Amino acid sequence: MFTVNRAVVCPGIYQFALVRLLGLCLLAATPLLVSTAQADDAHGESEAALTLKSRELVTTFAARLKTALQGAMQSGGPVAAIDICKDIAPAIASELSRQSGASVSRTSLRVRNPANSAENWQRQVLADFERKAAAGDKVLEYARALPGQEAVRFRYMKGIPTAGLCLACHGKKLAPQVQRQLAAEYPYDRAVGYAVGDVRGAFSIVWPAEAPQLSP
Repeated sequence: MFTVNRAVVCPGIYQFALVRLLGLCLLAATPLLVSTAQADDAHGESEAALTLKSRELVTTFAARLKTALQGAMQSGGPVAAIDICKDIAPAIASELSRQSGASVSRTSLRVRNPANSAENWQRQVLADFERKAAAGDKVLEYARALPGQEAVRFRYMKGIPTAGLCLACHGKKLAPQVQRQLAAEYPYDRAVGYAVGDVRGAFSIVWPAEAPQLSP
C-alpha cells in the first residue's frame, strides 16, 4: 500500500511529492498570468495607437482646412472663406472618415451649422476645454477608451482655439457683407462673438467598435 500520508511515507518522499505538486500548480498558472499580461499590454498599445492616429487625423484636417481658408481669404476675402467652411470642411471630414474608418468631424458649443451640433459627451468635453483655457491651460485634448461598448470603442477631441484668421467670420465685429452672407447661409448662426484664444470648438474623432485594430 502507498498513499501520500505523512504517517506512512517517510519525510523525504513526502517533501519531494509536495514540491513536485507545487511546481505543477505554478506551471499550470503561468500561461494564464502571461496571457493576462499580454492582453493588458495589447489593450494599452491599442489605446496609444488610436490616440496617435486621432492626432494625425486632426493635424491633417487642420492643415488642409487652414490652407484652403488662407487661399480663400487672399482671393476673395471673408465671404469666400465662408464657402470653404460650408463646403470644403465637410468634404475633408468625409474623406478622412472614409480613409481611416473613424468618424471625423468638428463641433462646438455655439455652432454655425446645426448639423455640427455637439452630442452630450462632446458638450461636456467642450465645457471642460473652456474651463481649462480660462485657467491658462494650453493643452486641450481628450482621449477615452470605452471597453465593453458595442458601437464605439474610442473617442478623441482636440480643442480649436480662436486665431486671428477666424475673427473675420467669427469675431465680435463683422463686415456688413459677411453679416449678409452668414444670414443667407446660416440663419441660425451662433458662432460669433469670439476673441483670440477663445475655444472656438473642437475636432472630434470617434472610432467604432468594428474598426480594425491598429499597430502602435
